[in-house]
Amino acid sequence: MTMVSEQEEMKFGWFLPTAGDGKYVGVEPEREPSLDYLVQVAQTAETAGFEFVLIPTGGACLDAWVVGSAVMSHTKTLRPLVAIRPGLVTPVLAARMGAALDQLSGGRAMINVVTGSSVRDLEELGDPLAHAHDERYVRASEYMEVMKRSWTQSTGLNLTEFAGSGAQSGADASSEPNPEFNGQYYNFKGPVGMPETVQKPYPPFYLGGSSPIAKRVAVEHADTFLMWGEPHDWIQEQIEEIEVIREQVKEETGQDRQLRYGMRAQVLIRDTEEEAWAAAWEIISKVPPEAIEKAKAAFAETDATNQRRQNELRELSEKQQFVVGPNLWTGLSVVRSGGAILIVGTAEQVAERLMEYGDLGVTTFILSGYPHLEEAEIFGKTVMPIIREKWKTRQKQHSITAN
Repeated sequence: MTMVSEQEEMKFGWFLPTAGDGKYVGVEPEREPSLDYLVQVAQTAETAGFEFVLIPTGGACLDAWVVGSAVMSHTKTLRPLVAIRPGLVTPVLAARMGAALDQLSGGRAMINVVTGSSVRDLEELGDPLAHAHDERYVRASEYMEVMKRSWTQSTGLNLTEFAGSGAQSGADASSEPNPEFNGQYYNFKGPVGMPETVQKPYPPFYLGGSSPIAKRVAVEHADTFLMWGEPHDWIQEQIEEIEVIREQVKEETGQDRQLRYGMRAQVLIRDTEEEAWAAAWEIISKVPPEAIEKAKAAFAETDATNQRRQNELRELSEKQQFVVGPNLWTGLSVVRSGGAILIVGTAEQVAERLMEYGDLGVTTFILSGYPHLEEAEIFGKTVMPIIREKWKTRQKQHSITAN
């Protein structure tokens, strides 16, 4: 069943390699994540036609907010998708940071809500819910609710901290039907002093996760639900599951929130399919066996449903040379966590596979390749024009059918 909406345009994001970059995975990066290099990747992505960049979070990465602020100041249209970690910074402070980024970027800020990462990383950060998967999503739901209320009940910037509330924007808590919020983890009593966001009512939220509670929280709060790359039938099942949840929420609350579907994946494009497959195997050619065993043990400890699905996909495909469908390869997942599926082939083949995801309802893609600088340029020159034209044609066909 095709779920595509003729009203939605495809959006493409790229990935900033804030832990380093290179041609190979599972080894020390060949290129350090210097400011100059990250700005170069961002500017290349912008020129290639990407609308935004995902800036990751975790112990191996440079801080997403610092990097987002830096690349924002060196680009004109590229939007920084920065990570927040509920429970580690108070939601009102996170809202202030988001508002500042939105103001200084001219309304380009986007927020990626990261509830998990690895258990080890959560322990290092001192997260009291490091081992409580579902509770982290309950907390994230309250966190986004408080951030939204902070933005919509902002009093703007005061001339001094003693100037009084509401002098700039005239925000009035009484204008909210329920101005206060009292939750299990957070309380909110607005209005609050902070810069007003350029985007109204506030910057968009991205949220990922494959568990039922993750999907419920996404339906209630997110603008884009982000999935890791999987075969087309797996993605279709996920979308069907979340559509059931959307109907449940609509019946319970009377609200029918619109939700975009996004997917995180890797891409590799070459002139011939044979060249592409050879290049794909080259990416993991330097991974030492001990690194694969170490990665497998770490992946097995995860409490994240989406990582467990990636583990299952890798195990199912191992005897088929990690091939899980036409031009779909899981070889990177022997050592790479997260959205490791690689779409391999010619520009036409990669465009067609992405179009098939689009027909299922996925209209936002966050892509990457090794190295990120060169692969962003290749995708922009070879695939982007094809898929833009294909999508435009497909939209016209759907419009004619609908009429």
